[in-house]
Amino acid sequence: MRLACASSVFGRAFERGDLTQLEFVDACARELACDGVVLDVRHFPRLDNDYLAQIKKMTTDLGLSVAAFADDTFFFGDADAMAAALERTWRLGAPLLTARLGRETDLSWSEQIEAIGRASALAKGANVTIAVRNAPETYAATEHDCKRVVKEADSAWLRFAVQPGLLDAATDPCALVPHTVLLFCEAARPPGNDRIEAFAAFRGFLVLDRHAGDATIAEMRTAIALRSGSSVS
Repeated sequence: MRLACASSVFGRAFERGDLTQLEFVDACARELACDGVVLDVRHFPRLDNDYLAQIKKMTTDLGLSVAAFADDTFFFGDADAMAAALERTWRLGAPLLTARLGRETDLSWSEQIEAIGRASALAKGANVTIAVRNAPETYAATEHDCKRVVKEADSAWLRFAVQPGLLDAATDPCALVPHTVLLFCEAARPPGNDRIEAFAAFRGFLVLDRHAGDATIAEMRTAIALRSGSSVS
């Protein structure tokens, strides 16, 4: 597997103004020696085409891949908002847009599957694959939920960005392997405690994330060193 770092691991530093997106990208290349980055929409100072081109050029010059563009508002937008997010993903040179589905308290299943269908059609036109992130209490919380999404969507442009450690105990991670295009793991959790072993043959990016968003460069350097030496690297 190749290793990527999600900008969300430094979420609090972004909020405090202690870190900019350009500094994050530079640190991933020079200090963390990552192979790629996942760029969260929340950490972009602006989203105009000139800035997106600057980020794409910078990652290219530093030898980084933009593994994905992350936007958890994606499935809640109208067609125009979805199309705009997919275009940003394409302009960044990222093959994937990651997003979480809603909760039952957010919208009904019929509303959710309608949004998924609309998004999948737009993704095909944009040549960008949508990678749904599993998360507790959402419509993609369990193996059953994810299989339901795949069946109802019936689209080659909708896949999963799986974080095995967030799946319930009854879920077999192996069941999600065929539709997985991105893996996430909690950077604070040691290798072997996050159920990643089910994806040992996965050839894509393993993305280190941090739910609390309070990581430091030193902590991420340690987490990446541990992953690099693990059996799934």
